[in-house]
Amino acid sequence: MTDSVETFALGGDLPVRRIGFGNRWLAGPNSWGPPEDPAGAAAVVHRAVELGVNFFDTADCYGPAVAEGVLADALHPYPEGLVVATKVGMTHPSPTEWIPLGRPEYLRQQVELSLRRLRLETVDLLYLHRIDPAVPLADQLGALAELREAGKIRHIGLSEVTVEQIKESRDITPIASVQNRYHLTDRKSEAVLDFCEQEGIAFVPFLPIGKGAHTAGDGVLATIAGELGATQAQVALAWLLLRSPVMLPIPGTKSLAHLAENVAAQAIDLTDDHLRLLGALSQ
Repeated sequence: MTDSVETFALGGDLPVRRIGFGNRWLAGPNSWGPPEDPAGAAAVVHRAVELGVNFFDTADCYGPAVAEGVLADALHPYPEGLVVATKVGMTHPSPTEWIPLGRPEYLRQQVELSLRRLRLETVDLLYLHRIDPAVPLADQLGALAELREAGKIRHIGLSEVTVEQIKESRDITPIASVQNRYHLTDRKSEAVLDFCEQEGIAFVPFLPIGKGAHTAGDGVLATIAGELGATQAQVALAWLLLRSPVMLPIPGTKSLAHLAENVAAQAIDLTDDHLRLLGALSQ
C-alpha cells in the first residue's frame, strides 16, 4: 500500500513527525484541574520524545492553565527540533463549559501567559481555539498577526472552522494549520481536509480515534486489526495517515503502553482492500 511520509513541514519550515501528542488528557478529568498523577504525566511526555515524537499540542484552557505547565515541567529545556503548539481564545470555566472569547486584549494576554507557562519566547504554532462570533474575525486574527510580527508567534492556526472561514482568515494572515474534529467515523470536515491538502495546510484531527468510540466490539475495524496483529486504534490512526499527506494526528493518552501503540501505528501497512472497507465506515 502507499507509504505514508514520516514527516511534514509545518508552516513550510518546521519538520514534524506525523503522529504527534495531544496533552489535553494530562490535565485532570475533562481537562479540568491538575493531573491526577503528575509523575505519570511527566513520564508519558518523556517517553513520547524517546519514541521520536516531536510535535506536542496543548492549550491555555486545558486545566485551565495546567496542561501547558505539565509540558514545560516535563521537557524544558526543550530538545532541539521539538515543536510546540498551543491555543488561545477559549475559556473553560467549569468541567462542562467551553466558551469562545476572542477579544483582542484577551488574546494578547493569553498568549503572554502561555509563553510564560511554556517557558518560551516564541511559540511555534498558536491556534485561535475558536472563532468568537461576537468579535470581528479581523480583530481576532489581527491581534495574533501583530504578535507574530513581534516575534512571539511563529505560525498561526485555526480550530473547528469551515473552508469559507479559512479563506476569510487567509485574507488577514497566513494560516499554517487547521485543527478540526475528524476520525474514521466522523468525517464532517472532509471538505476542510481536502482544501487543506490542496493548499498545503497542515490538518490536525483532534479526537483522532474518537475517544475509542469506534474501536470497541466486533466489526470491520476489529477484523482488519486481527489480520494485521494490530490494535483497532492503530488501524484507525494508520487510516488517517494514509488519508492525506497533510494529516497530523495528535492522539493523547495517560498510558505508556497506549502511547507506544499510537506511535507504532505509522508502521501499519493497510492494503487497498482495507482502505475500501474502512472508507465505508463513515457515518
